[in-house]
Amino acid sequence: MPRVFLSPSTQEWNKYYTSGNEEYYMNLLADKMEPYLRSSGIEFTRNSPEKNVTGAITDSNSDYYDVHLALHTNAGGGEFAGKLRGIDAYYSPYSKLSNDLAVIITNNLQNIYPLQNKTQALPTTSLAEVTRTKAVAVLVELGYHDNPLDEAWLTSNLDSIARSLVQSLADYFGIPFIEPGIIYQGVVTTDGSGLNLRAFPSMQSRIITSIPNNAEVTVYGQYGNWYVVKYKDNIGYSSVDFITLK
Repeated sequence: MPRVFLSPSTQEWNKYYTSGNEEYYMNLLADKMEPYLRSSGIEFTRNSPEKNVTGAITDSNSDYYDVHLALHTNAGGGEFAGKLRGIDAYYSPYSKLSNDLAVIITNNLQNIYPLQNKTQALPTTSLAEVTRTKAVAVLVELGYHDNPLDEAWLTSNLDSIARSLVQSLADYFGIPFIEPGIIYQGVVTTDGSGLNLRAFPSMQSRIITSIPNNAEVTVYGQYGNWYVVKYKDNIGYSSVDFITLK
């Protein structure tokens, strides 16, 4: 299954217009993304808020991830303080996949951001979390936190933004986006043979591993006749016909 390194801002010194700061709200956004990621079968690791951007890049590069997604908000500063609005998704001009993901993210965010013409994908050769990560990387600036209208939109729509971002990841990976629900524990109930855990909800999909009969699994979501299942360290899809929920 897809693996994402989720990197919310660690910049607690970037104060918002009324209260709070960039680190606080971006970590709150990441918290709200987690149920959507799990239910859609996307594995994730989060950066440490105790580390700076260099530490986040080092941790991301220390393992394999399909995507490095950095979550930030912007500020006009100087003569532009409080005057700018908009969402920017920064991608590497040397990576088509980075460009593709940034475009998907901005297209989906246009459905919930009030100024559609202020949502854009932009190339960057200077932002380290885009240029120095091994994974396909995008850094999203989710509005201007020194603008009261952008701040109000962001802080009032964290769940919708989280949903949109995970929808974008699912679109990029070509997997179903599944709304989160109750997380169940289940038991594999076959005729004694193993149950295939697959990378996609299809009998033709790659088999990740085989789950033994009577093994316990965690069920995060359902898509048609398939459960999104976690078994040990593996997440994938298994047939609902062979899992009994507790």
